[in-house]
Amino acid sequence: MGFAALNPSYDAAPALRFAPCGLHSGARASCPRSRTPMHYTPLIVELLRSQPRLAFWAATLTQGALWWAAASLFYSSPPGELPLVLAIGHEFQLGSSFGPPLAFWMAEIAFRIAGAPGVYLLAQACVVIAYYGVFTLARAIVGMHHAAFAALLMAGIFAFTAPTLDFGPAVLAMPFTAFALVNLWRAVAERRRAGWFLLALQLGLLLLTTYAGLILVFAICLFLAATRRGRRALRSAEPWLASIVIVAVLFPHLIWLDLASERFPLALGLPRVSGSYPSNLLGFVALLILAHAGLIVLVALASKWPFGAQEKVPVFARSFTDPFGRRFVYFFALVPALAAALLASFSGERHTPGSLAPYLALSGLAVVVWAGNSIHWHRPRITAAAWSLLLAAPPLGVGAAIVVLPWFGVPGSAAVDRPAAAMGRFFAESFERRTGAPLAIVAGEPRTAALVALGAPTRPSLYLDATPERTPWVTADDVRRKGVVVVWPNDDTRAQAPADIAMRFPGLVADVPRAFERAIQGRLPLLRIGWGVIRPQADAARGPPDAAQSK
Repeated sequence: MGFAALNPSYDAAPALRFAPCGLHSGARASCPRSRTPMHYTPLIVELLRSQPRLAFWAATLTQGALWWAAASLFYSSPPGELPLVLAIGHEFQLGSSFGPPLAFWMAEIAFRIAGAPGVYLLAQACVVIAYYGVFTLARAIVGMHHAAFAALLMAGIFAFTAPTLDFGPAVLAMPFTAFALVNLWRAVAERRRAGWFLLALQLGLLLLTTYAGLILVFAICLFLAATRRGRRALRSAEPWLASIVIVAVLFPHLIWLDLASERFPLALGLPRVSGSYPSNLLGFVALLILAHAGLIVLVALASKWPFGAQEKVPVFARSFTDPFGRRFVYFFALVPALAAALLASFSGERHTPGSLAPYLALSGLAVVVWAGNSIHWHRPRITAAAWSLLLAAPPLGVGAAIVVLPWFGVPGSAAVDRPAAAMGRFFAESFERRTGAPLAIVAGEPRTAALVALGAPTRPSLYLDATPERTPWVTADDVRRKGVVVVWPNDDTRAQAPADIAMRFPGLVADVPRAFERAIQGRLPLLRIGWGVIRPQADAARGPPDAAQSK
């Protein structure tokens, strides 16, 4: 560990100096060793030299604020799988085929407090806390200035930017993963006994968020068994006592797993194996590289490659890096990602860039450690401009696309332009007019049904009719007693249910598709949703509604 980390009174300002780069051997005498005059020093260099903590917080909070504002202002419906997450969280189950419950519970609580903007704020809070966890760990291993570099590089990892608005288990796992590694370092390297109990608490919450947290648990056990300091730490009582905390946190979910033991593979949410092992592995690796594309660009711009500038460049230096810290960073930057790749290849699970975030938490720090004790920062102005572009352009571009593209007949974003509130209100009112009962169940095409369930004032339950075992909170008897609205996307005006939906609901009579306007319609066609009503069993004998009711 560097002297700055061991001695808080150490003045880190001398960490910056300017060094000649690319000079011939005879030119050294012509380059003065004094610091370059202030007006030649880019502002970003001065900020990182004098206020690295301020630079970290300014960048992190700016990123979170931009993405939260873009989603809150321009999204008419939640992105990705978030409607499904909210539909699952609405039931407050101890577990489901979609995994452990914590992320679903937190999404539902945030939605009840502040609506969709509350969920977006929760997602960005997870990102900010994860960044702070990486910054805290990096500060202990490589010092304050290099810790700022490690955190700022994370803006170039795609998994920590746009996909975070799609809140779910992977997003909530990010802060738990980051601070689990912080407390592992404190427990093993700094011998803080309390670190073991905090580590156990975070691992318990991580496993209550996603079963993928088992990968980190396995990596920690392997690291402790493979290193001298780890084996020495295991000889004390604290690690074993702390494991009780994990069991205590998971206890309610473990009871649910025991009760669901007959469908245990489904409870774990394990998908069927699809595709070949090599293709799944190559696909996962390609996704990893794609997620790091921005970071690769930043490192290339800031390095001497492909050519060295004939000028003096700022150098940020740290006095010393503990070899154990170097091994710690490399291990947890590589092993969880490799383990996830192997498991994803065997299971055939479809991964997205957002689902990779917990495995990539230390990528930026690994680059900083690999760069050595002295980081020569070439082309700081260009690098700062590229970093600013990576930070601000995506959220601003998303907002601009949603506003401008519909006027050219191009959807700004098909995932977020559906008027969920208007859809939910219409179908809830239609069902209540016909049956005299509040809408309690929505079925049909999963994403459309989840949006209607989210937008309806009564917050009905989602019923996945194609896979009813995945929504055990709705039974066939519930459908008969309470009735159901069945919805699906419909590109034309014909009142005809898709064959698979008609087969699962034999008594369904399709109504004329309902057309909805988007928040920014532009030159796009109206959004048409096909639908039909299954009456409660008590109303079944009343027959089909009259023509006036059908309109």
